[in-house]
Amino acid sequence: MARVIAYVDGFNLYFGLKNAGFKRLYWLDVAALAGNLLKPGQTLAATRYFTARIRDNGRNTADRKRQGDYLEALGLSGTSIQLGHYLEKQRSCRKCHAAWTDYEEKMTDVNIAIQLLTDAFDDSFDVALVMSGDSDLTTPIRRVRERFPNKRVIVAFPPKRHSAELKKVANGHLVIGEDKLRASQLPDQITKPDGFVLARPTTWK
Repeated sequence: MARVIAYVDGFNLYFGLKNAGFKRLYWLDVAALAGNLLKPGQTLAATRYFTARIRDNGRNTADRKRQGDYLEALGLSGTSIQLGHYLEKQRSCRKCHAAWTDYEEKMTDVNIAIQLLTDAFDDSFDVALVMSGDSDLTTPIRRVRERFPNKRVIVAFPPKRHSAELKKVANGHLVIGEDKLRASQLPDQITKPDGFVLARPTTWK
């Protein structure tokens, strides 16, 4: 059996779902999704999810709670989570010259690249399934294919996400369909070992 590790770009996937109007599918079991994308003769060795926790801006308490619950639910489903961070950035309007503080998510693409290369050197997979449309991952995928010609890298594009560069460097590519997303949802309620119940947010129903 060919060993598959899935590498999930959390923000790229989230905004793909958002742009596609798939809010009811946010409560997504990414390990189940990876399993549903496997080909005959493949087995899922691990699912790695990369994201960053939302920074508190004084107005996003509900958003942070939903993300926190979701990350806990993913962890309980067997997905490993690697966190980046947000970088504070000053923005301004060219027309009115108003200025404000914004936050930009950082490190996800770097963390995916490092983990992908580490797993390749450790011979942890035969096939890497990269769920992202971020062209910044072009170079690490190319390097894996150059150094490990017997390993395959498949790109799974989230809805509304695409990269011609990734298509060129990968062994293959596919678009994650709505049917696979619907078939890969977490249970509406998940009970933690301490008895606390994590529930699908009402706004995601």
